[in-house]
Amino acid sequence: MSTAGDYEAPAPRTVRATAVTDGSGNAVFNWPAGTFPAAPVVTVALQAGAGFRSATITANSATSTTVHVLGAPVVSLLGIQILAASVPASGITVHAHAVAP
Repeated sequence: MSTAGDYEAPAPRTVRATAVTDGSGNAVFNWPAGTFPAAPVVTVALQAGAGFRSATITANSATSTTVHVLGAPVVSLLGIQILAASVPASGITVHAHAVAP
């Protein structure tokens, strides 16, 4: 806080949450009522084991955010590693940071 008389805007509201994906690869974050006046800006990170994972925010509103996670195992074919087809990844821990717009 400045004591020189300069105005400093308050920091935007930030909420952190963790969820685990269901059988369809979706993780839903329900924000407390009144936390955000509009859809927040959300960033996500995945905590997973071996293989390739990708996350997409499929729905975002002031009350909830849905993240869809796909996973693709790494397959070795004739000594070359390739990615297998992506499928919904269940049981993946998703960390989200939501900031008021």
